[in-house]
Amino acid sequence: MNPLIHTTADGQAVVRLTPGKRVLFLTKDLDKIRAQLEGRLELRMEDVDPADLLDDINTDTMTPAWVCFRHKPEDIALDAYAGLLDAEGERVFPHRSLHDADFEVIVSGQRKGTGSSRETAPQAEKWSGIHLVIASSFAPIHARNNVNLGQLMGNYAQLERLQAGAEIPLEEFTRDYDPITRAILEAGGLFPFAARYARGEIAVPLPPTEQRPMNITEKILASKLLGSCGDGGHCAQSDGSPSDGSGPAYVQPGDVCLVHVDGGYSHEFTTAQVHWFLGQEFGEDYTIPDASKFAIFEDHLLYATGVARMAPFREQIETLRRLQHDFQAHTGVRDYSAREGVSPGICHQIAREEFVDPGDFIQATDSHTCMGGANNALTYGVGATEYAALIRSGFTFVKVPESIRFELVGKLQPGVMAKDVILHILDTYAKEEATLDRVMEFGGPGLATLSMDERATLCNMATECSAKSGVCEGDARTVEWLAARWPGRDAREIEAALVQPDAGASYAGGVHTIDLGSIRAMVAEPGDPTYGRVIADLEQVDIDIAYGGSCTAGKNADMDAYAEVLSEALKAGLRIAEGVRMVVQFGSATVQEYARAKGYLEVFDEAGVEIINPGCGACIGCGPGVSEKREQVTISAINRNFQGRSGPGRLYLGSPATVAASAVLGHIAAYRPGMFRAPARV
Repeated sequence: MNPLIHTTADGQAVVRLTPGKRVLFLTKDLDKIRAQLEGRLELRMEDVDPADLLDDINTDTMTPAWVCFRHKPEDIALDAYAGLLDAEGERVFPHRSLHDADFEVIVSGQRKGTGSSRETAPQAEKWSGIHLVIASSFAPIHARNNVNLGQLMGNYAQLERLQAGAEIPLEEFTRDYDPITRAILEAGGLFPFAARYARGEIAVPLPPTEQRPMNITEKILASKLLGSCGDGGHCAQSDGSPSDGSGPAYVQPGDVCLVHVDGGYSHEFTTAQVHWFLGQEFGEDYTIPDASKFAIFEDHLLYATGVARMAPFREQIETLRRLQHDFQAHTGVRDYSAREGVSPGICHQIAREEFVDPGDFIQATDSHTCMGGANNALTYGVGATEYAALIRSGFTFVKVPESIRFELVGKLQPGVMAKDVILHILDTYAKEEATLDRVMEFGGPGLATLSMDERATLCNMATECSAKSGVCEGDARTVEWLAARWPGRDAREIEAALVQPDAGASYAGGVHTIDLGSIRAMVAEPGDPTYGRVIADLEQVDIDIAYGGSCTAGKNADMDAYAEVLSEALKAGLRIAEGVRMVVQFGSATVQEYARAKGYLEVFDEAGVEIINPGCGACIGCGPGVSEKREQVTISAINRNFQGRSGPGRLYLGSPATVAASAVLGHIAAYRPGMFRAPARV
């Protein structure tokens, strides 16, 4: 039970602050945060302008990669907010500062917890004594992780009343949630709730929604419905059809469902904690019901010890690897471990290549799980607690999310890529929170002009939009791509599994038409992928590093783009600009073989590119291509550019074509076919 929840004499559950405990305001004035941590300043909500609070606090800030090398929450908490740095690059939160300061409430601005799905972020707060999180809005995965840990979330008006000494009924904090989420919070988190469910103390009835047109997300979830008999078991649906989803069923946003999960995966950053949680909750001999479409990946930390600032964590990294191997041997899930130091590839890329089917519902411990939406599946990231629970049971609890549809028309101009489209969406729609906690559905005639790899870029970066996920309509290109990768699978079988929205389906976020032909090459400026600029409007920005890789930009189509630009440059007598380092890293071994067969490796080598085996690497600051000095500037094709994400330097995001063109010219530039013809230099 959350220690801020109390029961009154008449049996009412109320929330009240603890005498002697404190409230921490995360202000844009970092010196005020330091003063609070050191006990020199106490603030009250009534005296704080919400506009002065930090917005877009991301999970990298709360727990940078090196903090996540620990798998026990009590150890993670010792370096909470280690990624919040001042203008000189110094930590605002020293070691143990949040843990030892007697705070129980933390306050910030908009979109708290953007970025990755790492549950370590709210764990760092909870195990530092924080039990109430106040913000204007929350990123969806982060909010879900708070719920699963039993952390209350509230607003500024509630905090002002609490600081004035009021007791607030718990119902005020939970009334906007569905009954299951309320029950999870009241129980103190997901595991206590699951125990009550297993004992038959909580029932999850089928949604009462009647027949209606449904969008892709709704249709997939409706097909996975399980009914609860109230005794921890499953029973038939209300119309008498079986609970495996084979009969007719309908859902709508807000419905609370118990749904079957088709598969999922974790990686060496997260598996150890999943294994630890399962052992803690279910005993060392725990089992999972079906390992066939679950997997572990060794992709994130392959090159970490080659980065100077990661060397001190070698022992912790080896512990994570060892515990992941133990988990795989214990459960029998698919094994995508590195062999002799070489990984088969990044989890999201391999999952879409090998086991994400159209119509699947996939959950994994990484926010870019949504990349699988390109396969016409519903896929998104969850925290370690939720993943441990669902892999143990084979099902999970879902509140049907709202959707927003992007109707794509026209065709991209030469040199413009899907990365530019998603940067446009970030700058236009995500900034206004139109995508917040919604599934981004992509369709329309323009979608057919985009390759499956380019569709994967759109879905991959849905999480940067603070969306629930991204999903693409299935079409002939989907069938052709999957059939080519899955020998023995009949194309007709794949086509039959495709999920399309019904005519008249509803979209709470609206339907927005995007003319692909109007999109121009863009970059996201350092600090946050939400804030984009058209490159033509950007003053000249000289670069030191150009990085092409990651799940977002390590696919076949991305290799095509790097090679096209560099081949043209070589024909013009140009190579990578003097003083610039360009790194290309493959998303999977399959992509690497594709590049080799196409002759791209020779092109890269002749141009002066450093080629890296498959893995995540620089995208999470754990591999070649990271900056080493604050004054360095990087143009990168990765998906997020939070402060310190890929080294201490300034990081711009751009498309693979932009990265390659910039590497040749030595400054950020949009690629135009033929741009390297005489005169050779611009």
